[in-house]
Amino acid sequence: MPLMQYHVIKGRTPEQIDLLLDTAHTAMVRTFKVPEGDRYQTLTEYEPSHLRALDTGLGIPRTKNFVLLHVVSRPRGKEAKQEFYKNLTDDLKAKCGIEPTDVMISFTENTDEDWSFGHGRAQFLTGEL
Repeated sequence: MPLMQYHVIKGRTPEQIDLLLDTAHTAMVRTFKVPEGDRYQTLTEYEPSHLRALDTGLGIPRTKNFVLLHVVSRPRGKEAKQEFYKNLTDDLKAKCGIEPTDVMISFTENTDEDWSFGHGRAQFLTGEL
């Protein structure tokens, strides 16, 4: 927790995907102070014709390096989210060569009762976490 779901256009090598996931996880740990081992990530690759991400009229150019990140998380503050957006895009540019214009991020918030990490229990509610 949080759950980070990536949507990208096909064409990255396994090493590039590893670096993308590792870089984003590091930004999550640094920004939100989640434990290092608190890592839940999925990545779905699409044919170029199967992923559309326009600029909402903002004049933001997109390339084949586009990354749409959907984060499912417990509530986070507005300032912390803004810090995460900056940390993530800065890190992806520096480590992966992904331009900030190619990174789109969306948060969906939920609460403690919305998570079960296994054994059919809500560990945030049972006190296990």
